[in-house]
Amino acid sequence: MIALGIILLVIGFLTGIGILWTIGIILAVVGVVLWLMGSMGHAVAGRRHYW
Repeated sequence: MIALGIILLVIGFLTGIGILWTIGIILAVVGVVLWLMGSMGHAVAGRRHYW
C-alpha cells in the first residue's frame, strides 16, 4: 500500500493530475499507519503483522 501510494504520488506530480496526488497521499498514510500498528504488536485486520 505504501509503494502504491508513492507511485501514485509520483505519477500525479509528473502529470499534474490532482486526484492521483490526493489518492497517493491517502494510501501512503494508511499504509504507514497499518505498518506501525502491526510492528507494535497490535492485531490489524485479524493479522498479527502487517507487511
